[in-house]
Amino acid sequence: MPIITTAASIGLLASGIFLLVGMLTGIWKYYGMRTSAKHEAAYYINIAHRASLMYANASLILAVFAYLSSYSEIYNTIAIIIPLIFFAMAIALYCVLGFKNTTDNQIKEIDTTGKIFMWFLAIGEIGGTAFLVLGASNNLFA
Repeated sequence: MPIITTAASIGLLASGIFLLVGMLTGIWKYYGMRTSAKHEAAYYINIAHRASLMYANASLILAVFAYLSSYSEIYNTIAIIIPLIFFAMAIALYCVLGFKNTTDNQIKEIDTTGKIFMWFLAIGEIGGTAFLVLGASNNLFA
């Protein structure tokens, strides 16, 4: 078995967790569709389901970039953990909003803290991903 880096291992594990969450939220979505008068799940249950599945794929891609990266393992590990934390926080928020089922637009009534969080989310996800893509490109075109 080939040696896998810590950063890539974290990304693979996160991918599996997000995939399982996607499957579990799929059951939640199905239950909502079966029990709702309109046969529709709550808006954010749908979002949580889809986001979990998409983040599973994104985590897998980040794991590959981390594995191929020319940067040091500690930097790759930090760079992959940051977006994964934001992915998990987003899914958790979508689940809470789906459970409450009081909105179909979380941004409509966002406060200053929410706006600041969104900027950190964007910077963290894009920054971590860009770092890993650059690190991998150093090895891909060397």
